[in-house]
Amino acid sequence: MSFSRFRGIARAYLISIAFWYGISVLMGLQYKPLDRNHLWFSFLDLLVEAGAHAFALALWTPPIFYLVRKNLRSSRKRVRYALLWGFGAVVFVLLHTVIAWLVTPPYVSRPLQSWLEIVRSTFADDTFIFIAMVVAAHGYEYLKRVRRQEAERSEYQQALAASELQALKMQLQPHFLFNTLHGIATLVDGDAKNAKAMIIKLSNLLRVALDRDNSDLISLEDELTFVKEYLDLEKMRLGNRLTIKWIVAPETCRFMVPQMILLPLVENAIRHGVASSREPGWVEVAASTNNEILNVTVRNSAGAKIANGTGVGLRNVEARLKYLYSGDANLRLSFAEDRAVNVTLSLPALNSDPVRVKGRHSLTAAGERKRYASPHR
Repeated sequence: MSFSRFRGIARAYLISIAFWYGISVLMGLQYKPLDRNHLWFSFLDLLVEAGAHAFALALWTPPIFYLVRKNLRSSRKRVRYALLWGFGAVVFVLLHTVIAWLVTPPYVSRPLQSWLEIVRSTFADDTFIFIAMVVAAHGYEYLKRVRRQEAERSEYQQALAASELQALKMQLQPHFLFNTLHGIATLVDGDAKNAKAMIIKLSNLLRVALDRDNSDLISLEDELTFVKEYLDLEKMRLGNRLTIKWIVAPETCRFMVPQMILLPLVENAIRHGVASSREPGWVEVAASTNNEILNVTVRNSAGAKIANGTGVGLRNVEARLKYLYSGDANLRLSFAEDRAVNVTLSLPALNSDPVRVKGRHSLTAAGERKRYASPHR
């Protein structure tokens, strides 16, 4: 027998003895009040007698729980299962009365009776105790089964959510790459030098994305740095047609956000706003906190035609927010009077030490104050 198994058996018997001893003392105080003239001796007799009864009951409790656990699968055959425990009740009564008769000290005040007389007088009580122990054992096993099923269900849901989150993150990279390559393709014939520089910058940006670990959350500081690199890439393509504004409160940079959560919002702002208009346009990224809620807003000038509904990028963002925050985060799309498009991301302001992007320098929040405060042209 292994030590862990022995420890489990010993623990079961200790719990059983403690439980039945407490019950026996309470029952003894109820049916056999203490003698005030001999309080100490009567209390001692009560403890000894309660110990004898507790030992006789505790001896069978762990085996009954063990038999219930081993035979619970056969409970579907109800008649056979009921007969099995009915036979067990007879065996329990006979063995329990023998043990109780043997361990009860001879000086305990009770009339001398034969063993058969003890069986006759305590048969109903012992049967009730046996039924109570069997019912308690079944309840305990069903409770363990429910808890195990809940744990398995929770693990399954977590694994499913993790796989879906991973699929959503993998969906972003091809979508982002396709849109960026499409923009580069428009410059190949007319501005080959600038297109070559964009390809090099794109490769560096993809390397950063691939070097990131698999954690779901990173600091807003690192996310904004990644977004800035992408906007610099679009600035090379659009030139003076694009103006970039940063209004980021420095204290927000330490809060945690999902990886690449802002990139689809900025991509939409460029693709459906600035790039679709012949007039110069702008993109504004703002971040602030309010009542422990982090609000990140991406605003942009509207293009020639305002797109209705949500595209792949926004649907991806909404799905990730659902899996990561349940109902504690949301995405709002609105249109201002000046034809500006506002997309606001609101999520819990989770504070943590800044998570650095692997193999890459990460700027501090204090250093970003001046950088995000003025327009970048």
